[in-house]
Amino acid sequence: MKGLAQQDKLSWGKRGEHLVVFQFILFFTFIFLPVFPDLVDAGTFRKLAFFRWTILIATWVPAFFSGVLGLYHIKKYLTPLPYPVEHNQLVTTGIYAYVRHPLYSSQLFAAMGWSIFAVSCSHLFLTVAGFLFFSYKASLEEHWLTRRHPEYAEYARRVKLFIPWVY
Repeated sequence: MKGLAQQDKLSWGKRGEHLVVFQFILFFTFIFLPVFPDLVDAGTFRKLAFFRWTILIATWVPAFFSGVLGLYHIKKYLTPLPYPVEHNQLVTTGIYAYVRHPLYSSQLFAAMGWSIFAVSCSHLFLTVAGFLFFSYKASLEEHWLTRRHPEYAEYARRVKLFIPWVY
């Protein structure tokens, strides 16, 4: 524990600040990324409207609730950094009883939904990149959480990373 307390005072970059910067870059790239291929005028795009809206709703509803409940349950310990705050407690109830990283899940579900709704290969590619990024960021965060809370290892064996009962 003392080693972690000393790390809390480390210089910029030692607690994952670079990952937060990269996450913002991914986020804004996703927002401003053009849809490719552009099917707005294609008849197929309109014919798929029901399917597209169904997928969007089916991904954005869990994205919304995962994000809101995730924020609610860790509000006292919330930080943009993957490194846990010094006063944190391990939260394993609420949404955290079903998924270890609901805030990351929320962003991934929303991105996947938009990629399918827009029929955008460019957004789908960036969603895959986001999945790889969040997997890496979660692994660092979990390393630090396991050092601070040894019981985290058992929690990680029981609860899935991003998708309840699946992954």
